Amino acid sequence: MPKQHGHEVPQHPPPWWPADEPWPPAGPSWRWRRMRGRFLWRVALLLALLFLLVPIAIGFLGFLGWLAMGKFGGGPPFGNPAFDGRPHFLGPFGFFFFVLVVIGVIAAVRALRGVTTPVGNVIEAAGRVAEGNYAVRVDEQGPPEVQALARAFNQMASRVQTHEEQRRSLLADITHELRTPLAVIQGNLEGLLDGVYPRDDAHLAPVLEETRVLSTLIEDLRTLALAETGALELQREPTDLTELIEDAVAAFRLQAEAAGVTIGAEFEAGLPTLDIDPTRIRQVLVNLLTNALQHTRAGGSIRVRCARELNDGVDSVSVVISDTGRGITPEELPRVFDRFYKSPDSRGSGLGLAIVKNLVTAHGGVISASSEPGKGTTIRFTLPVSA
Repeated sequence: MPKQHGHEVPQHPPPWWPADEPWPPAGPSWRWRRMRGRFLWRVALLLALLFLLVPIAIGFLGFLGWLAMGKFGGGPPFGNPAFDGRPHFLGPFGFFFFVLVVIGVIAAVRALRGVTTPVGNVIEAAGRVAEGNYAVRVDEQGPPEVQALARAFNQMASRVQTHEEQRRSLLADITHELRTPLAVIQGNLEGLLDGVYPRDDAHLAPVLEETRVLSTLIEDLRTLALAETGALELQREPTDLTELIEDAVAAFRLQAEAAGVTIGAEFEAGLPTLDIDPTRIRQVLVNLLTNALQHTRAGGSIRVRCARELNDGVDSVSVVISDTGRGITPEELPRVFDRFYKSPDSRGSGLGLAIVKNLVTAHGGVISASSEPGKGTTIRFTLPVSA
């Protein structure tokens, strides 16, 4: 397990880590502990200052009271003639000392309030989030440590709000995707039972086909859920990635030829054996090749290139799948790996690329997409040589 600033850091990010943020995090893991320590020391010093100044102020007021008793009570206070109760005894020094003590008490109270008020705001906002109000935010004010706390809370609330919106969208998308095949199955079965349709292969085949669609959708949802929660278990084994790619390309060759599309693969010599789950990486290749073939017209081509490279200092093998299809618009490109997002002419469920991204990430790799409308799309992913 690698170390960062003397602390062990997991090689792969946790399931909840945002996909668009680098791992390991840029800030050291002990930064918050140091900030918490400085904050506690700040509060302790303010409290110590209050405990020191308040008794001094009270004692000084009591002293003035004794002086007043000596002046107006007919005798010197404390029974000492040296304290004759005359006003000149106080002098400028005593007056300014008293003023400084009062100012110190006021400043300490204001400083303590400047710490406790922002913390109280965060506590109140946390209660609102617990009640389901994810849009609440707090002002970043107070000492630097409290500002950092407020900033972290706002980021957390923003992510919770985003995840809640994604959850609702996911439920709506699943409902939509399930409704269509179920409607076809129900309509055909009712027609068969009512005698509207003859019970022949022509009317039973669509029912079987829609059950396959449902089965595929359910399996895709299961894979995606396991991958996103970090519960997907990879069956790693030494694998020749070249052989895996050749098999995947060969499986699509007849289909590509029927569509008038040429397909091929190129490999750099001497590629290493990778410790990967061959079934899952095959699933990645099949999904990417399916998408490429679906969006490439007759006369076009699909190319798979595989080479060894350093990816952010990590020894990796890159796989690049490029096609000469219609391409992806700049507005669509940032969302191609979002679940249930698909182009208007797509016939899939919109889960394929989301699954691909999660499977590549589970292997410790990264994936990206680039495209130019009308000139094709390129999907590139990397797999580390040593996991």
